[in-house]
Amino acid sequence: MADLIIARPEGLYCPQGNFYIDPWRAVERAVITHGHADHSRTGHGHYLAAAPGAGILRARLGEINLQTAQYGESIVHNGVAISLHPAGHVLGSAQVRLEHRGEVWVASGDYKVEPDGTCAAFEPVRCDTFITESTFGMPIYRWQPQREIFDDINQWWRANAAAGRASVLYCYAFGKAQRILYGVDASIGPIICHGAAEPLNRVYREAGVALPPTSLVTDISDKATLNTALVLAPPSAGGTTWIKRFGDYSDAFASGWMLLRGARRRRGVDRGFVLSDHADWPGLMQAIKATGAGRVIVTHGQIGVMVRWLQQNGLEAGAFQTEYGAEPDEGKGAEVAAHA
Repeated sequence: MADLIIARPEGLYCPQGNFYIDPWRAVERAVITHGHADHSRTGHGHYLAAAPGAGILRARLGEINLQTAQYGESIVHNGVAISLHPAGHVLGSAQVRLEHRGEVWVASGDYKVEPDGTCAAFEPVRCDTFITESTFGMPIYRWQPQREIFDDINQWWRANAAAGRASVLYCYAFGKAQRILYGVDASIGPIICHGAAEPLNRVYREAGVALPPTSLVTDISDKATLNTALVLAPPSAGGTTWIKRFGDYSDAFASGWMLLRGARRRRGVDRGFVLSDHADWPGLMQAIKATGAGRVIVTHGQIGVMVRWLQQNGLEAGAFQTEYGAEPDEGKGAEVAAHA
């Protein structure tokens, strides 16, 4: 039976259905797993995505020809049944299930298996072939329970506030910022968000995600308020005039890469919090096993390590070369290159 998904220069392509999944070149029909910039781009003729992610896609891509589907809803296109299932990565993230003549494939996009309250939790989908990411596809990557990480963030923020210093936490504007907002103790002090994150906070709230009140720095009239604030900012804000208004602040970075020795030093921050919206090694193995797939295709990340491990453990495993990897502001690709 012919493969349901193949790699083309434009992206991952379903020949039977004549559409692409998260293409990186402009195509006529695209199924989008989520709104991060390496997976959703402008220029496609028609977009299909999970309904909870519609607000994010429109906020980031502008006016697009967008069709949405509820999780689990089946849409038949050119004889291929397409359904979208929660990936647990960010708001609206989805795995794409394709069924044609009894054959089932699932393209997972990016995912994590630990629920976080800001998006629908990951749901395993049974299939014959599973396409998995491998961003943190090495055995060294094992996350602490997120509650422990948030306790550490709260303790750091509380100590800084007691000392009269702002707590600047660098994090990616879409997904990570909202997850931090959802998880921290907002009673410690005011929360200020960079202008890159605040519009996305509104989209999350409109989707029913309970985030605490946040302000733009321009909304703050009492400058003394800044001395006890938690400030969420994208990495690109470091060293700018925007960040300098917080004076003698303490800074930190929230990322899965903070697990690596030297990553915090390269970022030049006081603290590193290991918090990722991607599955760690046990999570990847758990997700793959739960699909029951006999064949696994590995994409972006630690491809070689994952493929060898899966082959050694009795699965048919291969790889697709893709152009996924990083948000423009994320710096993910640089970390991967330095530690491949």
